Amino acid sequence: MSQRIGTKLFVSRLSFYTTQQQLESLFSPFGVLTEATLITDQNTQRPKGFGFVSYKSEIEAEKARKALNGRIVDGRLIFVEHAKPKDSS
Repeated sequence: MSQRIGTKLFVSRLSFYTTQQQLESLFSPFGVLTEATLITDQNTQRPKGFGFVSYKSEIEAEKARKALNGRIVDGRLIFVEHAKPKDSS
């Protein structure tokens, strides 16, 4: 049985100064983005240092993961991995 790897990526250790536009610009060279979300603190509206990026295809998502995982962006070593599905409990 083949297991789908998914089109959604979890990006961690982003700089707290990263903007939504910078996140999109960083990931857009690898394919068609369907979503790019920078998670922010509800009270301060400042980025929490992580986000999610979704692509149109699994191939594009995997290409971005391989290219950007462990790369230094804005002076920080970022990690990119496939997002885990939410529990449906």
